[in-house]
Amino acid sequence: MDEKMYAYKCTVCGQLHHPKHFVCKKCGNRSFEEVPLEGEVTLLTYTKVYNLPEGYMKPYLYFGIVKFENGLTVSGQLEVDNPVIGMKLISTVGVVKEGTNNDCYGFIFKDIK
Repeated sequence: MDEKMYAYKCTVCGQLHHPKHFVCKKCGNRSFEEVPLEGEVTLLTYTKVYNLPEGYMKPYLYFGIVKFENGLTVSGQLEVDNPVIGMKLISTVGVVKEGTNNDCYGFIFKDIK
């Protein structure tokens, strides 16, 4: 399954939103176009979480906030052994939490190979 994540670009002023809003925060417009969020990102900050909620089968996870080349910042899981602020990563989308009959998808940021 090829999942994608999107930003939503206001058709009037061009402001990017993620997640989707019903009204543009900049101009009040209600019309948006989808812009795929993919490609290279820069790691702005991260944390290592040990006390994970039910459903995670790992001892810990790294979570990070990254910046896309279009300036939008988002958060997601890091699949990096030794994260360093400022490092370049690649944005992917995958299962971030398995559920019974309902997997949750989100950003997973990986090393650029």
